[in-house]
Amino acid sequence: MSTGTRSCTSTSPGMSTGTRSGTSTSPGMNTGTRSGTGSIPGTSTGPGTSTGPGPGTSTSPATSTGANARVGVITFPGTLDDGDAARAVRRAGAEAVPLWHADAELRGVDAVIVPGGFSYGDYLRAGAIARFAPVMGPVVEAAGRGMPVLGICNGFQILCEAGLLPGALTRNARLRFICRDVHLRVANTDTAWTSSFAEDQRILVPLKSGEGQYVAERSTLDELEGDRRVVFRYAEPAPNGSSRDIAGVCSADGRVVGLMPHPEHAIDPATGPSADGLGLFTSVLSGVLGAGVAS
Repeated sequence: MSTGTRSCTSTSPGMSTGTRSGTSTSPGMNTGTRSGTGSIPGTSTGPGTSTGPGPGTSTSPATSTGANARVGVITFPGTLDDGDAARAVRRAGAEAVPLWHADAELRGVDAVIVPGGFSYGDYLRAGAIARFAPVMGPVVEAAGRGMPVLGICNGFQILCEAGLLPGALTRNARLRFICRDVHLRVANTDTAWTSSFAEDQRILVPLKSGEGQYVAERSTLDELEGDRRVVFRYAEPAPNGSSRDIAGVCSADGRVVGLMPHPEHAIDPATGPSADGLGLFTSVLSGVLGAGVAS
């Protein structure tokens, strides 16, 4: 996610710098060397151990097959929504596995989520530096072999920069940051991340970005339309000016999906506008990984 005007530095509150140790020298900022344990609240830190569920997370055990599914959640310096993405994975019934931007390996995960935030402070342009992070090499290779990958907001921008998805995300129309709940229409239920939805289903999820206007060459847009690779559309005219009201697209094989709105913020009506976003996470478990989902 990008505000378009934010100029984050390594000392900004809530933004990780360098490598991690899990200790903190000031509120919201991690420094030092990252240990092998995960930093995402509620994710597993090793065999048989856990830091505990995040706020609002169901503590009911997942089914045995769901618990065996491992979904990686990447953290870059400046990532904001890795914790919520991990919570959504656990809510769907799988194990959330933290993946660090500087580690060129995926820890044996079955799928990967590239979450939202301001990776590397959005310097140059949103996602442009994160695309070259060591972890992205294995992500691109795994996606080429068919591993499901989901990019949310800044993650969508990163996947476009990495060449896994077509098009680009530019400054919003009228150059304003948008933060509001929006209705989306599910345009394709044949992807790894949307099989739990009904065709043309409307879902309500938050949108929060400054560089969320999806653009592409007319020929690319026509190809996306013709191949049914538009996955989500804004139900009303796109508030950010996205071409043809596109909110999300997928790769040719339907395994890689990117969208600007935030389904991970809409998995429980107690903490979001709806539980509609949970469908993306249950889709990848039940439809692709063959894992059961938590009740």
